[in-house]
Amino acid sequence: MAGFRSMARQVRDPMGDLALRRYSLRKCLERFAPYGHRATWDHLCARHGIDPEDRAPDPARLLGALDELEEARAVWLAYEAGFADRRRREKHAGLRRPGAFDDWHRRTWGGHGVARCSDPDIHPTEPLAEVLRRLIAALGADPGSACPVCADTGIEWRQERGEAPWAGPVCTGCGIAVPQPALTDRTLARARLPRHRRPATAAA
Repeated sequence: MAGFRSMARQVRDPMGDLALRRYSLRKCLERFAPYGHRATWDHLCARHGIDPEDRAPDPARLLGALDELEEARAVWLAYEAGFADRRRREKHAGLRRPGAFDDWHRRTWGGHGVARCSDPDIHPTEPLAEVLRRLIAALGADPGSACPVCADTGIEWRQERGEAPWAGPVCTGCGIAVPQPALTDRTLARARLPRHRRPATAAA
């Protein structure tokens, strides 16, 4: 199966059929889609003025979407390189098993769904790279009581069934699944409460 860079080259090919170039951009999302495939596609289309059903979109818009995706992927790859370096040092020091703090990384192989949005129509409006930078910065800081992407304090615990069962805190503002290590224990406990039992405001 072709990798991300191979598919990106096809998107950039000025001699390529537009339908194939669009298809290649969609295939890039099988390798790297921070919000999940459908939500990332919706995000790129909205930001770059692409009709999601247009089989031959403006090539300049396709390239703009690819540029945004590649910038975000570079941010993620840099994070993964730092993660791998840290794990090597920890193993050298005798820490063989990753800690609970690293659960987020283990569940987001290759950056797919790193800022998962279960509703493809609800996702952050900022560039993908900026969203990833905010998430990564939050994981390197003290836990907070708000979404590290949009600063909304509406955090709910959601559980989903289906092919990939999942449960965790979700921001009601921008729609992302918030990494648990980025939130305080009190915020996580509040998110688990039924809505009618939650206090009006959340303290850290």
